This record gives sequence, structure tokens and C-alpha cells, in this order.
Amino acid sequence: MSQTAGQGGGGNARTRPEGSSRALSEAYDTALLDLDGVVYAGGHAIAYAVESLGTAREGGMHLAYVTNNALRTPDAVAEHLSELGIATDASDVITSAQAVARLVSEQVPEGARVLVIGGEGLRVALRERGLVPVESADDDPVAVVQGYGGPDLAWGRFAEASYAVARGVPWFASNTDLTIPSARGIAPGNGAAVQVVRIATGAEPQVAGKPLPPMHRETILRTGAERPLVVGDRLDTDIEGAFRGEVDSLLVLTGVTDGAQLVAARPEHRPTYVDADLRGMLTGQPEVAQVDGGGFACGGWTAAVRGGELALDGEGEAMDGLRALCAAAWTEAGDGVCELDASKALARLGV
Repeated sequence: MSQTAGQGGGGNARTRPEGSSRALSEAYDTALLDLDGVVYAGGHAIAYAVESLGTAREGGMHLAYVTNNALRTPDAVAEHLSELGIATDASDVITSAQAVARLVSEQVPEGARVLVIGGEGLRVALRERGLVPVESADDDPVAVVQGYGGPDLAWGRFAEASYAVARGVPWFASNTDLTIPSARGIAPGNGAAVQVVRIATGAEPQVAGKPLPPMHRETILRTGAERPLVVGDRLDTDIEGAFRGEVDSLLVLTGVTDGAQLVAARPEHRPTYVDADLRGMLTGQPEVAQVDGGGFACGGWTAAVRGGELALDGEGEAMDGLRALCAAAWTEAGDGVCELDASKALARLGV
């Protein structure tokens, strides 16, 4: 098994994707899977997701679904996954609504009123913690909780949050993802809505969701994972969350992250493994080896810094070329960000 993604702490930055001689579904006991952009987009399953997850589960891997989307309840998410062909129990779903509800409950009395700016997922999570959701700043809330409320969330809800926060009521946010993938493309996420209240009040919320510790704590408490593998599509939430939690990660390119963003990733955004989609859970991962002259080879590809840009030679599987490019870029960047042009190399790979 690879070293942990947590190696990036303390200035020891990851310089290449890792290899694994075992299938990842065998090397780790629990997959902590993001949903939007990994398992589904909108109402539809992403290609290969249903089959790959079924095979991993049949092989003994525990599947847990960890999402920053606070809109839906775990029951609703489990029902949706089951309808897609992924048999799921509500106990296997962990949301940022649950994480923020625990965070609030640790700071306010049981039975306290909490102003909710968001959907049913937040209300259910707060009730589970013995708190009372309310709808108005005039209902004497002791806290404000904001989470993704879907595209139809009324503008007046942000005003209610602003009135309460401006009075000094503590403000919490389930997450601050600026965008969220949908079947039609990339849409504004809860982070964009949080920014509205931030502009109106000048305040800053306490945030629970990925990549911050409250979400990781909630996930481990609910799953009991001992050798978890975080599987996600976002560098700034999924992969950074794994980095902060010092666990390994698999980035899949079915959501918001593209090859250019991955090559330019900061140390805390560099995943342990890289693959095209969830089929990568069912296989080993190829080694990326340093070659004479300072380049890096994976499969039939060799990547190196040449002429002030990232160059790629050879042919083969696109993911192997991308892994080699990451190694060249991350090694060049060290603890920083690689600013070399990789456009020609990425164009060859189609990523």
C-alpha cells in the first residue's frame, strides 16, 4: 500500500501519484465516496459507477457516501442511490448537514432554536441533535445554519440570515463549495450563497464540511473506518480533506477537476492515486518511475521539463501519461505550484 496522503504535511510534499500492486478495493477497508461528480451528476449515474461500486462491495469493501451537499437527507440519498442500482442504507450516507449539526450542538443548549437557511437535510440533522429549526430571524434563534438549498431557494432567506448574523447570532455553514456539478453543467454551490451573507454582514461562519476536520470526524465516527480511501472529484474539498485527515485518496476525472488543474495542484491538493472513473477502485495502480535525465515514466509515456514547458513523449493509456505529467510537474513545483505550460502535453492526452 502507498504511503498516506498526509505525508504532505510539514513540508514533505507528494511529488508523484503512487502505485499499488493490489486493487484499491482490496487494499482499503472503506471507500469514502463523494457523490456529486463521482457517483452521479444530477439524477443520473456516472458511467461505470454502478458496476464498479457493486463489484467493490461484493469483494468486501464497505462503501460510505460522504457529501458536502446538505440539501437532501441520508434517507433520500440512500433511496436515490438504490434507484440507480447501488443498494444503500441511510446509515452509509454522511452529509455536511450532519457534521454542522454536531458542531452547533456542541456550542448551544439542547432544545435551542436554530435559524435554517437551506433544505430538509439541515432540518432533519438539527432535530437529530435535539435542536429546533426556525425560519425567521425574529424567532429568537441562538445560531444560524446555512447549507445548500437547491436552485429555488428564495432570495429572502439570505436576508433572514443576514438580519440574525448582524445582531451577533453565531453563524455556521455546512460547507463553502463555490460550485456544484449538475446534469446541465456547473452551478453555484453553497459557498456562493455564503458569500452573499458575508457581503451583507462582514461576518465569517464556522464551517463543517470538507475539507475541514468536523466533516472528517463525522465520517470516521459514523463509519468506523480503519483503512479509509477518500474517492472524489474535487481537489479543494475531497483531496484536501484526505490530506488534512492523513488518509489516502483517489481522484476521478468525472467531475469538476480537469488535467490542467491536477498538474498545477498545490501539495495539499495532490491525490495519492489518479484514474478516469470509479473503475480505478477495482485495479492496482501503475508505478510512476524516475528515469535518466530527470523525467518520469508511466506505461508507455515519459514526461519531463523541457524548453520551459512540460513535455510528453511516447504513447499509451491517457491516464498513464497524466500520471507521468503530474510527477514531472509536482517534482518541479516542490512545495509550490507548477506554472509551466502543459497545454500541448494535455492536448495529446485529451484530458
